[in-house]
Amino acid sequence: MDFKDLKALVKLVTDTDITEFEMETAEEKILIKRGPDKEYVQFSAPTVQVAAAPAAPAASAATALSATAEPAVADDNYETINSPIVGSFYRKPSPEADNFVKVGDVVEAGQTVCLVEAMKLFNEIEAEYRCKIIEVIKDDATPVEFGEPLFKVERL
Repeated sequence: MDFKDLKALVKLVTDTDITEFEMETAEEKILIKRGPDKEYVQFSAPTVQVAAAPAAPAASAATALSATAEPAVADDNYETINSPIVGSFYRKPSPEADNFVKVGDVVEAGQTVCLVEAMKLFNEIEAEYRCKIIEVIKDDATPVEFGEPLFKVERL
């Protein structure tokens, strides 16, 4: 089943009073459940055997996974401001504008430090507490994952 068919199936279920839909074929299984508080889709495609990848890319993938799984505290003195959503990281409100913050800036709680664009919607990311920007971890206009550190900061 391709993405377009799956999307149409989810729309069909959400537009009706159906709360659970399950379909299983020899190659795939689809389970859609919805309720008053949540909606989710489980989809399992057939397992495909792939030739073993070279050791170097596998090691870098493991390193990337461990880097994103780091706790919010980088060391004793510094904390991080993390992305609350998956999207694209932007340091400024428009291409011709100045950055929201730069290294050395002191920001107040509630002050916007960057934008994360997700599905054509720009979300302002604000500092949760008064802090000093120690390092900008991500480059402008790069993809970010949920929980990924964006800035290293020192709480004031």
